[in-house]
Amino acid sequence: MSISAGSTVGFVGLGHMGGPMAINLAKAGFVVQGFDVAPAALDAAAAEGVTPVTTIKQAVAGADVVITSLPNGALVHQCYHGDAGILANAQPNALLIDTSTIDVDDARAAADEARAAGLRALDAPVSGGVVGAKAGTLAFMVGGPEDVVDAARPVFDVMGAKAVRCGDSGAGQAVKLCNNMLLAIHQIGVGEAFALAKKLGVEDQAFFDVASVATGTCWALNVNCPVPGPVPASPANRDYQPGFAVGLMNKDLGLALGAVEKQGVDAKLGKLAGEVYSDLNQTDAATKDFSVVYRSIASNSGLEG
Repeated sequence: MSISAGSTVGFVGLGHMGGPMAINLAKAGFVVQGFDVAPAALDAAAAEGVTPVTTIKQAVAGADVVITSLPNGALVHQCYHGDAGILANAQPNALLIDTSTIDVDDARAAADEARAAGLRALDAPVSGGVVGAKAGTLAFMVGGPEDVVDAARPVFDVMGAKAVRCGDSGAGQAVKLCNNMLLAIHQIGVGEAFALAKKLGVEDQAFFDVASVATGTCWALNVNCPVPGPVPASPANRDYQPGFAVGLMNKDLGLALGAVEKQGVDAKLGKLAGEVYSDLNQTDAATKDFSVVYRSIASNSGLEG
């Protein structure tokens, strides 16, 4: 079955990420049947062209593509299974795309179950945050057969700027977890460097002007700069409103470190990053952008955040 504008998409999960993705598909001419347990999320999507439905069964009815965007693997499992779930109600050969970030083994199990039910499946977690979801500039890390990835490209092209096939089922989740472990390490390192520079009498802007074009350059500095001023669009300039929240980073690090443990990887920095964000997640910063880690570093260094 060929997928293009006019095709029907069942969308399960219309939250901060799923809502904008579903809306972009509707604006591009796809027929989007959207489901969410939160009435406000349904209403917001409906106002932008998504057809609201009240059950998963209704969302997947006649859908060529079924997309899930959910907070965790337990919810993905719940939505896939049961008489009212996706696997039991999707039409034969429908293409399932899970954009949630979940455990690699769970993603592989879900793909196997989908194939056993006569469906095609991809794991496709995203990078780019709420801003990228709204702008349609997300990056998708995709796991699954090459022909299925190719079939899904008309959908990925609407929701994002790039979709990279990372390998077979589960590979998309694997790359996402590795990327976010690295990102957490970067964000902490950038915060520590700013704190040290400030203690040594260097202004934030001066340090940024050098580091952003020197060997210390990275996304956590150039885009998500954790101090107010140097990057006006960074969360630090709006009281660390996300963005990508501490709670989500903590969740992703938990998944990454679970994989570290299973695979026996020597990941000292990853484990330390996990401790830092686990502690931060127990504070009132849990809903802030993960760059708020700088405030903790600054406070522990005797600086004002």
